[in-house]
Amino acid sequence: MLLTAPRLQRPALYYVQVGLLLAYLAVEALLDYILKIDFRHVRWMTIAYVTLFFSASGGMIGVAMLAGRPWGLAAIALFLAMAVLSFVQRAITGM
Repeated sequence: MLLTAPRLQRPALYYVQVGLLLAYLAVEALLDYILKIDFRHVRWMTIAYVTLFFSASGGMIGVAMLAGRPWGLAAIALFLAMAVLSFVQRAITGM
């Protein structure tokens, strides 16, 4: 996506949105798969992780909008469903 962005004349915000997703994927790989750190029991790390996750997911709404209005609306609906379900899960499990 980043390689074709200059040719397609994407705005600067596009690079931020894709960059956030790549940053989230890098943090996920590093913490969960490479270092295998159990960071979810440390409040400030969990808050930073969840913030990065939602900012990356929200940024992908903007990227989906470039594919057309139906894809953008589907991305918005799925993002809102994911947000609601994550808070429901937190309420049920306490984690």
